[in-house]
Amino acid sequence: MSKHEHAPETQATKFLKAQKIAFSSHLYAYEEHGGTKVSARELNVDEHAVVKTLIFEDENAKPLIVLMHGDCKVSTKELARQIGCKKVEPCKPEVANRHTGYLVGGTSPFGTKKAMPIYLEKSILDLPLIYINGGRRGYLVGVHPHDILRALNPKPVEAALKG
Repeated sequence: MSKHEHAPETQATKFLKAQKIAFSSHLYAYEEHGGTKVSARELNVDEHAVVKTLIFEDENAKPLIVLMHGDCKVSTKELARQIGCKKVEPCKPEVANRHTGYLVGGTSPFGTKKAMPIYLEKSILDLPLIYINGGRRGYLVGVHPHDILRALNPKPVEAALKG
């Protein structure tokens, strides 16, 4: 982060501060459709440690959040099986925006507009530090994965497919 740029105040950072969770701020040049490859490159970190916040919906169009390694995809079949749904699919971007209050590309699991069940790829908990969206495109926060457990109470799942 350059000296001139201040970390933005977002719903996510307000949530983290309210929960007394320590985090580091990392701004980078956002690239449309660049995904975690770009943020990992810009921050010079392993893409496996960059965690995506994905908004899915079940067969009843009920939204849910999946936190997944940047270099992995979600096996929707495996996820549905583990959470007891018939099927799970990604939300359309405009639907995800409505549920979260964030723009796709800037979606954070912290401070979402609607409370939604959160599922976390279990192996994320093995990492010493993760980088996750801070509530704005081009802005990640570094947090300890166990702080996510405490703050969001996600259900661990094993639904990763190597991207």
